Amino acid sequence: MHAFETLNLLIEQAKSGRLYHEFLRQPSMSLGLYVLPAGSADPQSPHNEDEVYVVLAGRGQIRVGAEDRVVEPGSIVFVEKQAAHKFHSITEELQVLVFFAPAESG
Repeated sequence: MHAFETLNLLIEQAKSGRLYHEFLRQPSMSLGLYVLPAGSADPQSPHNEDEVYVVLAGRGQIRVGAEDRVVEPGSIVFVEKQAAHKFHSITEELQVLVFFAPAESG
């Protein structure tokens, strides 16, 4: 079994100095924590895998293709592989669980 505590993941992510901290990888999927500070720009580009975002904390918006949506704790967003997408208008630090299926290749 693999089990994780969000607080520990946040500490590991902060220590890494990176916005994204992958903490589980299997051939069928990978899972990470993505943290974007308030006012920051999201540097990601489209991925080769489908992904799901689950917002744990914070507030902002996500643009997928030409569609914008407000995100806040409890928001769940599915993004198809190769779809252009970015978080923006981040007013409170976003803490987001990210599920890639299959495992992220990049």
